[in-house]
Amino acid sequence: MARRMITMIRTVLILYGFTALVSASLSWAQEGATAQVKATIEKVLEILRDPALKAPGKEEARRKKLQEAIYPRFDFTEMGKRSLGIHWAKRTPQEREEFVKLFADLLEQSYAKRLEAYTDQEVLYTKEQLDDKFGLVVTKIVSTKENIDIPIEYKLLRQDNQWKVYDVVIDGISMVSNYRSQFNSIIQKSSYSELVQRMRVKQEAEALSTAPAPKR
Repeated sequence: MARRMITMIRTVLILYGFTALVSASLSWAQEGATAQVKATIEKVLEILRDPALKAPGKEEARRKKLQEAIYPRFDFTEMGKRSLGIHWAKRTPQEREEFVKLFADLLEQSYAKRLEAYTDQEVLYTKEQLDDKFGLVVTKIVSTKENIDIPIEYKLLRQDNQWKVYDVVIDGISMVSNYRSQFNSIIQKSSYSELVQRMRVKQEAEALSTAPAPKR
């Protein structure tokens, strides 16, 4: 009877230890989503608020710093895949690679410009939802003086110990859904090649706008 009791106690302890280990591992994997998103947002705002980077001729330097801040936090491949929707499966590996690069440039410009409009307001981190693979960090840009209250949600995908953004929802409008609608419309009315050409033109126009003025 005593041996049986000891065996039962050992079994319970082993099971408890295993459960605690799994629970701790899951908690460890999930923690830090808000902190990771916050670090990226604060870095982007710091760059956008920097007076030295707002000076004429500093556009290229500002763009480079924004890329260094934004690219590690965003999963542009996942975002590109979701934005291209049903047309993604038809693309070759080379086409996908080119599309993701063009899309990353396009999204970076759009995201930075959106945040640039709110650089003087306060950013609140109001909610976090996590499971094993996906997460959501809800932020809000507020200013009582200017009567601003704009929710921005970051949809996340966990990759190892990092949370990567795969969609940004600004004031209820999903950037991925918005682009998917635009991209699909262009492809349906014309072709995928036409979509890529338009994206190239935008990329070139942006490169020209940020290029330093020629010295005289």
